[in-house]
Amino acid sequence: MAKKVQTNKAKTAKKAAPRQVSSGRFYVTATFNNTLVTLTDHLGNAVAWSSSGASGFKGARKSTPYAAITAVSEVANKARELGMTSAEVYIKGPGPGRDASIRALRNAGLNITMIADVTPVPYNGPRAKKKRRV
Repeated sequence: MAKKVQTNKAKTAKKAAPRQVSSGRFYVTATFNNTLVTLTDHLGNAVAWSSSGASGFKGARKSTPYAAITAVSEVANKARELGMTSAEVYIKGPGPGRDASIRALRNAGLNITMIADVTPVPYNGPRAKKKRRV
């Protein structure tokens, strides 16, 4: 009985051509421990991202404004490679990377059309302590 010989031909996936994005959105999440930056197109599809930790910072240095600047500049360089000229900026969170990230985007040469603070604020807040009885 003859054995069937299978040839292992690996299917090569077609590599997508680098797309051109003229305008997009930067989402900056500045927490007390890290700063996350995501670049999306106008439809909301993620194009590039970075964080202070991905930039090589560890521990307490992740939460510095300088670490936020390096994370934002990495994403801004990718944006310029894609041909992006203008961007909207959405900032969330109370961390130290808030102001530094906006300054880094301005210095990167991108035209910032809008800056919005989308930090969630509770309407009612947590449950109050029980009343003191004397």
